[in-house]
Amino acid sequence: MPVKCLLSINRLAYRLVEELMEDPEYYGVTIEKLPSGATVIDTGLQAPGGYEAGLMTTRIAMGGAGKAELGYADFGGLKLPTVVVSTDHPAVALFGAQLAGWRIKPEGYTADGSGPARALALKPKKVFQKIEYKDEADVAVLLLETDKKPPDSAAHFVANACGVEPSDVYLLLTTTTSMAGMVQISGRIVETGLFRLDILGLDLKKVKYGVGYAPIMPVHTDHGKAMGRAEDALTYGGVTSYVVDEAEDVLREMAEKAPSSNCKDYGKTSYEIYKAVDFDFTQIDPALFAPASVSLTCARTGATFTRGEINVEIVKSSVKS
Repeated sequence: MPVKCLLSINRLAYRLVEELMEDPEYYGVTIEKLPSGATVIDTGLQAPGGYEAGLMTTRIAMGGAGKAELGYADFGGLKLPTVVVSTDHPAVALFGAQLAGWRIKPEGYTADGSGPARALALKPKKVFQKIEYKDEADVAVLLLETDKKPPDSAAHFVANACGVEPSDVYLLLTTTTSMAGMVQISGRIVETGLFRLDILGLDLKKVKYGVGYAPIMPVHTDHGKAMGRAEDALTYGGVTSYVVDEAEDVLREMAEKAPSSNCKDYGKTSYEIYKAVDFDFTQIDPALFAPASVSLTCARTGATFTRGEINVEIVKSSVKS
């Protein structure tokens, strides 16, 4: 069973939520209370949001246990802003919080949830058994990827699962068709790499540090195309690096298999791949969901193994579609 950790990602995230609520005009967010007393923060459904809201949402999604900052990069002549993400608590911040591992389904509403509240509800349980972590807090913070504002039943659903009062539930809303939404998806680049390493069998508790960056693609009003661009940012434009307490030969072999270039559909835009299977993600080769480049550094020796590279042609093609 997961063990309690002194690091409370819900308490850390709540500090950032307080910052958002103290200056909503600056962040371009709107705040409203549900009848239960739960707080809903809109970062882009109807609110303007922006880069700052996206960066803050990324940090909150990581349970306050990581950093997210803006950068800039050249992708074969195409200049794009980037999100640079780092964490000294990879397993907890990325798998224990940022992973979109909880689909909430109160009556009449469905949304994919990520963020530290998952570590209270232990959703999914097997993840927290794997990383041996559970949070204990009197506040629950959850990020919902959705195009609809949640009913009060959603707050009660989350509160019951997390063991807190509905008035202590904070729901951040984000959508791929907004600037903040695109920022926070690119801000999942290090989590994407860790997800791939988990599939390859790495013990995530051995990952000591993680860092990476991915481009922030232009916003598209079509949800499907926006999703495709967001995935291309990670799959073809994302760069990651991890320091791992594991033997060199294990890391060398994993580095070979980790990048997205191992996907059988590599070379097509994500939108093309999605459309070919009618957006049924279970039909997609899971190797697609990986960074373009992965570096694994052995914490014992400092030896570093890097495989994969940015595919600037696909990145450029993606923004034209």
